[in-house]
Amino acid sequence: MDHILIRGGRRLAGRLPISGAKNAALTLMPCALLTDEPLTLRNLPRLADVDGFGHLLNQLGASTAIEGTRPEDFGRVMTIRTGRLTSTEAPYDIVRKMRASILVLGPVLARAGEATVSLPGGCAIGNRPIDLHLRALEAIGAELEMAAGYVKAIAPGGRLAGGRYRFPIVSVGATENVVMAAVLAKGTSIIENAAREPEIVDLCRCLVAMGASIDGIGTETLTIEGRDRLHGATYAVMPDRIEAGSYACAAAITGGSLDLMGADAADMRATLDALVDAGVTVEEYKGGVKVTADAPLKPLTLSTAPFPGFATDMQAQFMAMLCKADGASVLTETIFENRYMHVPELARMGADIQVSGRTAIVKGVDRLIGAPVMATDLRASMSLILAGLIAEGETKVARVYHLDRGYERLEEKLQAVGADIERASDG
Repeated sequence: MDHILIRGGRRLAGRLPISGAKNAALTLMPCALLTDEPLTLRNLPRLADVDGFGHLLNQLGASTAIEGTRPEDFGRVMTIRTGRLTSTEAPYDIVRKMRASILVLGPVLARAGEATVSLPGGCAIGNRPIDLHLRALEAIGAELEMAAGYVKAIAPGGRLAGGRYRFPIVSVGATENVVMAAVLAKGTSIIENAAREPEIVDLCRCLVAMGASIDGIGTETLTIEGRDRLHGATYAVMPDRIEAGSYACAAAITGGSLDLMGADAADMRATLDALVDAGVTVEEYKGGVKVTADAPLKPLTLSTAPFPGFATDMQAQFMAMLCKADGASVLTETIFENRYMHVPELARMGADIQVSGRTAIVKGVDRLIGAPVMATDLRASMSLILAGLIAEGETKVARVYHLDRGYERLEEKLQAVGADIERASDG
């Protein structure tokens, strides 16, 4: 099994390209199930989750083809064609490895009139039930039953009717699933208290490019007029705002300066605002963001929230960064109840962090010390990389398959801006 070795103490500086967004890519790929024409996605990141989702689409009858990119390039172009669905079941062996697999439920149901999907897996960061997905699909006409770890959905008469649903709490995945289902419904669907994340906007824009009718994009109320069919399209995946934020934290924690090429400041406003509050200089320009840390970091008080609030996917990275702040910071996690599993690993490196329920108090320390640490989930993995960048001595990060799910060629990107980092094998 691979691990990553980091010898800390180097200031990062230079230009770093931001890849296509993992969370957007995994939402756009199932759109190909809604049409018999090809969907071509550009700027698709080279990630384990993207490969895994492609395999799931193959199991359902889609063909996937990579074109026009060299192995050394970042990003890929993938064309997905689903002439017909050869299966309407997403099996446990695939779905258990990746929670995003639940996103085939809506489009398969809309296209075939029925779908059977295993209950999902993914990172162990707390209970993430799919009841909101199911309630929303029921509201637009689906009939559901659950048995033996699977959910089976049926559209009476072979097609969803459409309807109205108001989410009791904001859910990104459930919003994505019901939107993909509603675009092929017979009638109109109104989705209230919908998630407004940039990845939702990206999904809606892709569906519109395929012929869908969606009003209210970017707001909490989406009105979707069902279409008889959608057509193919070519669409570019949005830049990854979480990757960009993670590397912004890398610049901040090392006292460096990174030009994040391709980052979209509008999609990561809460992250950039928090960096500015911490004393980091942020310069926005067309096609990128430059982040420079030339003064001691200031402590912060942050609470995660749905977009446009501070993203839960940035909490672990900020926690690592704030280990170098001049004072005590307070972080409150409101989205997932078990997302502090990186705290014991950071403590092994000398971090001073106290957790009480959903709140963590992070006291800045003079130094961190390299140590063997173990990644527990995707974003926790990145927090350990950030800590390793400034730790004295060598840090060994195990279970890097978590990183490979969400960060395209991480060590190559960091090496290019001055980090002493490499991947090695335990074997």
